[in-house]
Amino acid sequence: MPGYVYAILGIYFGFAILELVWTRLLSKPEQTRDDGIVETVSTVMLLTVTQPAIIFTAALLMSLFAPQLQGALADINIFAAIGLFLILDDMTQYWWHRASHTFPWLYNLHRAHHNAKYMSVRLVYRNNIIYYAMMPGLWFAGFLIFMGLGWVYAGYVVVKMAVIIGAHSDVAWDKPLYRIKWLSPVMWLVERTISTPSTHHAHHGRHADDPAVNYKGNYGNLLFFWDVLFGTAKITRQFPESYGVENLAPATLGQQLLWPIFPENKDPQIHEAKDRAVVDAA
Repeated sequence: MPGYVYAILGIYFGFAILELVWTRLLSKPEQTRDDGIVETVSTVMLLTVTQPAIIFTAALLMSLFAPQLQGALADINIFAAIGLFLILDDMTQYWWHRASHTFPWLYNLHRAHHNAKYMSVRLVYRNNIIYYAMMPGLWFAGFLIFMGLGWVYAGYVVVKMAVIIGAHSDVAWDKPLYRIKWLSPVMWLVERTISTPSTHHAHHGRHADDPAVNYKGNYGNLLFFWDVLFGTAKITRQFPESYGVENLAPATLGQQLLWPIFPENKDPQIHEAKDRAVVDAA
C-alpha cells in the first residue's frame, strides 16, 4: 500500500483507540445491529472497490479522450496544485453534500450517514454505496491524478482525512481548547477554516430546536470556510444533545446501503413527512 494510506489508517485507528478507551467505540448509545453492518460494508466497499475503480476509470477515460493531458500538471506550483484539489475536490464535495440535504431523492443516497444516533470515527465512510460512486470530487481527483498530481494528492488526502476523522469522532479535540482563554483568537480562526468536532457535530444533531444543531448547514468536509463563504455556517462551540434524524420513518438495512435498489418506506403519511423534513432541512 502507498505510504499515505498507512498515514490515514494510523490517524483513523488512533482516534478509534481513543474512543475505545473513553467513549465505547463498539457500544455507542442507541446503536443497532444494522449500524455495524452499514458501517463495515460501506467502508470496505469505498476503500477497496469504489474509490480504486473511480481512479482507474478516470484514468481510462482520460487516456481515451484526452491522452495528451497525461502528466500535464506535474510541474505546476505546489500551492496551485493544492488549490485545484481544494476547489475541484473539497468545494465540489461541499456542494454535493449540500445538494444531498436539498433534494429528497439525493438525500436517500446520503441518509445512511445520518441514521446513526451517535458520533464516531465509525461514521467517516458510512454512506450509501451509490452515493460515493456518484461523488464529483472523487472523479475530479482521479482526473487530476492522471494529469500528474498524484504526488500532491497523497499529502492533501492525509490532511483532509485527518480533519474529517477528527470532526466525526466523539472524542472532541476542540472542546478543551475552547476553555483556554489565550487560545480564543486562534480557535476563532481555526473553526472558520477547517471542520471541527463542534461545527460538524452540529450538522449531525437530531433536533432542530436544539441551539447547537445546524442540520441544514455546516456541510464542509476539509474546509469549513465553504460554509462561511456560502452562508451555511453556524458556530456555537457547543455540542448537540442527541444525534440522528427526526420525523422520518426508520431506514432499512437495504435502503441505507443500496437505495434505490432497495426502496424506502412507501407509507403515504410517512413519505409525505419525509419529503417535508428534507425540504425543511435544505
